[in-house]
Amino acid sequence: MSEILEHLKEGSISVTGRLVDASNATLFAQCDYNGKIVDVIYKPVAGERPLWDFPDGNLAQREFAAYLVSSFAKWNIVPPTVLRDGPFGLGMVQQWIDIDESVDLALFYRENNPDLRKMALFDAVINNTDRKIGHLLPSQEGVLHGCDHGVTFHEEFKLRTVLWQWAAEPLTEEELSQLRDLKSVLKEEEAQLAVLITSNEIHALHQRIETLLRDAVFPTPSDEWPAVPWPPF
Repeated sequence: MSEILEHLKEGSISVTGRLVDASNATLFAQCDYNGKIVDVIYKPVAGERPLWDFPDGNLAQREFAAYLVSSFAKWNIVPPTVLRDGPFGLGMVQQWIDIDESVDLALFYRENNPDLRKMALFDAVINNTDRKIGHLLPSQEGVLHGCDHGVTFHEEFKLRTVLWQWAAEPLTEEELSQLRDLKSVLKEEEAQLAVLITSNEIHALHQRIETLLRDAVFPTPSDEWPAVPWPPF
């Protein structure tokens, strides 16, 4: 993992295309480091569209914060991600994942799949407001990744996801252990998050983990707003 992170941090980025269906500037690029090229996604802060409920120019930082939490918990859901300067300024750079085209995402997201369940717990922790079907990345190596974590970590409970199949189900002892370990690591690594999200959001992150540990169940949809992002794909 350290090798790919060094590659993403230090390599030269060349933009070769754009994902036109993305709401913010999402650029396909190649990262060249010592003659080795890795395909990446580059999301410059300058290309972010303002949102009424999130600070302007902060989505790339939240993407990186989501990567850190995924790594701290050893869930490794978010592909290797860095925050760095690029051709259009500061932005998030993330390793491109070649997905397994044989997987029908419209069916896959509904499954009682342990990797999806892990992602649902991750989303509950980071307060993901936009877990769509198209954000699921089953790789050709059989590993499930997730992308697009810019609208996360809000201090108010705003969980919106297509992964509700475990709502109100008890957390396993392994999941509770993972949350306890994450709680400890976050205390040690909080300074890394403090430059990415607000102190209130960090406090809310701790509170969400405490609630999950106390209640020992997956969260349930709120009746105050739509629980599934639109469009769901």
